Amino acid sequence: MLRLLLPLAGLAELLCAANIPRRTFGIDYDCNCFVKDGRPFRYISGSIHYSRVPRYYWKDRLLKMKMAGLDAIQTYVPWNYHETQMGVYDFSGDRDLEYFLQLASETGLLVILRAGPYICAEWDMGGLPAWLLEKESIVLRSSDSDYLTAVEKWMGVLLPKMKPHLYQNGGPIIMVQVENEYGSYFACDYDYLRSLLKIFRQHLGDEVVLFTTDGASQFHLKCGALQGLYATVDFAPGGNVTAAFLAQRSSEPTGPLVNSEFYTGWLDHWGHRHAVVPSQTIAKTLNEILARGANVNLYMFIGGTNFAYWNGANMPYMSQPTSYDYDAPLSEAGDLTEKYFALREVIGMYNQLPEGLIPPTTSKFAYGNVRLQKVGTVVEVLDRLSPSGPVKSTYPLTFVQLKQWKIFLLLLSDDVFPLTLYGSLLCCV
Repeated sequence: MLRLLLPLAGLAELLCAANIPRRTFGIDYDCNCFVKDGRPFRYISGSIHYSRVPRYYWKDRLLKMKMAGLDAIQTYVPWNYHETQMGVYDFSGDRDLEYFLQLASETGLLVILRAGPYICAEWDMGGLPAWLLEKESIVLRSSDSDYLTAVEKWMGVLLPKMKPHLYQNGGPIIMVQVENEYGSYFACDYDYLRSLLKIFRQHLGDEVVLFTTDGASQFHLKCGALQGLYATVDFAPGGNVTAAFLAQRSSEPTGPLVNSEFYTGWLDHWGHRHAVVPSQTIAKTLNEILARGANVNLYMFIGGTNFAYWNGANMPYMSQPTSYDYDAPLSEAGDLTEKYFALREVIGMYNQLPEGLIPPTTSKFAYGNVRLQKVGTVVEVLDRLSPSGPVKSTYPLTFVQLKQWKIFLLLLSDDVFPLTLYGSLLCCV
């Protein structure tokens, strides 16, 4: 038996000779469109955040999105979700991003990855780890050396994991977003964006499409856009679609039109009524966007849940609740809604809808009454809630100084007891 060993270069030539098509995804500035495998391509995408949906339900939600006629999904990567402690990384269980990407690919969905480091997303600290604040002089989302050092280290972990999942490498990721809505931040640090661009290119290569997302106005694009990063915009239903895309054209005179966040609903705030946006309003504007040949991502297609106090807050301070239902086409529980079918009908006018059955809404059960038994007061069980004992200090300490990112504190006289619970709250008795 003759064994033939080919060098990599020879293998590449052999594949070309066999006419095996090469997977490519890029931008055609002359034709104002994306190009996938050499052909013009327009995506209709929907947002799903793996951090807001338990792993057990990922497949169900992704299949429902596919059956709605979507080409792709869009997801954020929350840095603090994977590195809760400095230098300790967790990509297991509900944090298994690579498994999530694999499921998306198996479902026939492309992926638009929003890698951060800042993601906003109504998520705790916008995805930035609270331990960054241990350096009191640090300037977040800037070219501050301490901040960039931490970012480089994190991206040196995340991006190499993502590279095999890029479309040209056989995976589902067609585009990667750098930062998020930086034009809405008070800073205007182009050196910061240039540093991020360099880091992303270093780890992902030159072929992948890198992009930014900002509000649909020249004001927001002024500090959010950067040469080398394709500028996209976001805007809500019911507005002037032509004017919104003209704002994108101020930064990108040619290339595909993209709304990276077309809002299917809105977020909730504590003390306010649940946000509701009519299906007809969204369907009408979605039709206008697609009729122009533009690319769109529906934010959110399923909102999910802010588990374990991962909810964020807006300024002036208004916190989000545990629910991130978002009045999305798929409910917080993944249920099919009237909005789902209304948007599916519009999408079906432009994409061929998949054949087959849509996974049904999950069954609901009445569990009856649950009897609760009192264990004791906080003070009575303090030895179990705070096994490390009190922290004594002459002066008040911040949560950061106590290294308690999401834990209750109990203040008793001059003693502060870190409790083994979650949350950012100071209890005084």
